[in-house]
Amino acid sequence: MALTLSRPARRRLRTLGFLSPWLIGFSVFFAYPLLATVYFSFMHYNQIKAPTFVGLRNWKYVFQDMPLFGPALWNTLWLVVVMVALRVVFGLSLGLLVTKIKSGVGLFRTAFYLPYLAPPVAATVAFVFLLNPATGPVNEILAKIGLDGPNWFNDPTWAKPSLVLLSLWGIGDLMVIFMAALLDVPKEQYEAADLDGAGAFAKFRYVTWPSITPIVMFAVVTGVVQTMQYYTQALVAGKLASGVSIGPGSVIQPGYPDHSTLTVPQLVYSMGFQNFNTGAACVLSLVLFAIAMAVTMLLMRKRSGLLAAED
Repeated sequence: MALTLSRPARRRLRTLGFLSPWLIGFSVFFAYPLLATVYFSFMHYNQIKAPTFVGLRNWKYVFQDMPLFGPALWNTLWLVVVMVALRVVFGLSLGLLVTKIKSGVGLFRTAFYLPYLAPPVAATVAFVFLLNPATGPVNEILAKIGLDGPNWFNDPTWAKPSLVLLSLWGIGDLMVIFMAALLDVPKEQYEAADLDGAGAFAKFRYVTWPSITPIVMFAVVTGVVQTMQYYTQALVAGKLASGVSIGPGSVIQPGYPDHSTLTVPQLVYSMGFQNFNTGAACVLSLVLFAIAMAVTMLLMRKRSGLLAAED
């Protein structure tokens, strides 16, 4: 006898059927890896022998005995604050500039967007060459105008600002996003502001900014998440600036110079795949996830508070 389902049951099955691609993707690519990371954080596992339970030993090692955890966490948070803020400001400024240009806008859009299409490794290699303190053209130009150029990637003080300059060079993605948001602001509001005698700053503050605030929040949240995973550019820049020849089977020690470019993702890779300490790597990953989640929730809560205040 055929099984007969009630109408609510059929509706629930139909809903689950439509949701199944998302549920499968969420389970396979997020839930399972997260649970596995939590599991291995309490285990001693070298990826060869079977894992053994060690309790909180990995957590104690990361927070008390790992000397590079503090510098890596500081560098990551520094990049999150400085890089994300400057990228948003610079991207918005370029978006405003391009939307105000009357002629040749296509050329400017292309010129500003093309650097974003460069592969991260190639862009980093080019920047290390340009900012080479001995032979780079940037310091040569500075010397011709009477300025002493810094050591850039070879100086612990300038290494992170050099990475920020690299990120600002590839700002085309945010420029396009902000351009779309700025062009979507109703022109009637600008016309009303003109009738009220508002200047450029007043129109930006009372017309443009309220309209693009959700896009700014989107740029900040996605920027925080991406910068918390910052890995490739810092690793490549440190390797090239150090001048160490890396051959087959050799191990790259990240963070040159003096661990100033060491980030938590680099430390995760070093612990997990160079030192085969999977437990400590999982603890670092969970700390990174918790910080990113906390910052995102704080930003979203602040955004909700601003909306409530406006209402």
